[in-house]
Amino acid sequence: MERKAGILLHISSLPSDFGIGDLGPNAYAFVDLMASSGQGLWQVLPLNPTHQAHGNSPYYSISLFAGNPILISPEMLYRDGLIDRATLEALKIERSERVPYEEVYKRKEYMLEVAFKNFKEDQDFYSFCEENAYWLEDFSLFSCIHKRLQRPWWQWEELPKVEERELLKEKFVQYIFFKQWRALKNYANSKGIRIIGDLPIYPARHSADVWANQDIFRLDVSAGVPPDYFSKTGQLWGNPVYNWERLKERGFNWWLLRIRHSLKLFDLVRFDHFRGFSAFYQVPYGEKTAERGWWEKAPGYELFERIREEFPSMPFIAEDLGTIDQEVINLRDHFGLPGMKVLAFAFFDENSTHLPHNHTYNSVVYTTTHDNMPIRDWFFKELNPWQRAKVLDYLGYAPSKVQEALLRLAYMSVAKYCIVPMQDLLGLGEESRMNTPGKAEGNWRWRLKDMPQGEVWEFVASLCDIYGRF
Repeated sequence: MERKAGILLHISSLPSDFGIGDLGPNAYAFVDLMASSGQGLWQVLPLNPTHQAHGNSPYYSISLFAGNPILISPEMLYRDGLIDRATLEALKIERSERVPYEEVYKRKEYMLEVAFKNFKEDQDFYSFCEENAYWLEDFSLFSCIHKRLQRPWWQWEELPKVEERELLKEKFVQYIFFKQWRALKNYANSKGIRIIGDLPIYPARHSADVWANQDIFRLDVSAGVPPDYFSKTGQLWGNPVYNWERLKERGFNWWLLRIRHSLKLFDLVRFDHFRGFSAFYQVPYGEKTAERGWWEKAPGYELFERIREEFPSMPFIAEDLGTIDQEVINLRDHFGLPGMKVLAFAFFDENSTHLPHNHTYNSVVYTTTHDNMPIRDWFFKELNPWQRAKVLDYLGYAPSKVQEALLRLAYMSVAKYCIVPMQDLLGLGEESRMNTPGKAEGNWRWRLKDMPQGEVWEFVASLCDIYGRF
């Protein structure tokens, strides 16, 4: 029976000397530390391009296929002779626990311009362009026009002439990103670590995906979720929803292309907002909140039958959180997909499936997620005295470090996978929160200033040993 443990840490949150975590030496060092402590899984957030205009969210991207240029490693470019020592030194930014996005975008753009000038096209590059033409051509043209016009595609009236060299640069950037990512993934796999990637359900409205495939999207509505625990007015994401009938007519080929692409990048794929494959929530385009929306059925069974035909091993995880009904559960279980159990959701309903004694083997247990308060301040700041008492009653004692006790509870779960956010592993608080749903600014910025050493890895190694997760 498989039992594995792992860590949730996005690439951007790794320490580095360049303002943001990247695909360079510290990513490899992190893999080594994980391997030495018995970890078998590394979960990351979406790798797609981010933009300041969209709050730097990896879930609201101009492409669901492209990689994020700001995650490209300057040190790897220097190693490959694409930038010189002086350029490398000029890219450095004083280390901090927050990503200075404005400065990072500026310096990484300069870095990639220098690297492109020094780049000599070769067969590997030509092969990459050919193999990825189904998305790369549209994305490269979209990016060039976007940079020229600086407004959304539905306001593009007369398209500017785009030079071949501009297109070539966009393709070069993507080539470098995927070359660096492929090398890192291969290294992780060689150390016995599988990578879990996140598959956002929707692209941004202003994206190459929507621009090039307008007929498979509904542009008169926006996606979101109704009022809930996270937001009294709901969450209005702004993404268009799918024209599922059109997709069904075409055998869901666009989705199959997307999943095939993702499985080249990751060993396991988490379907973000899985409930949207059962029924999706939509709001008339132009609304300011998500309150005036409605649910509509999605052809989840037809879609996943096609997915199973193409990918019979079904290496997927269902993010079955939020407004979940029996139909969502039935869809998940019909295809044997592991769901998520989150300890931060567990203790205040005796029937909660998140309570450890209700866990099932075919699931993934988390202490918290990237959308939640880290477990330390969840306990001390979010919970009231009655709620804290309920948690302690469940534990059966009052530990000196609650987060360590909850980590232990996650590791001992019968769930086959246990994933702990790095913030919870380190016992960090509110200052390290990755995302607050419904909050437009200030998210996605937390990062490690330095690589954790010593005790933290010894602790998780001991948990792996005790609870059979090596």
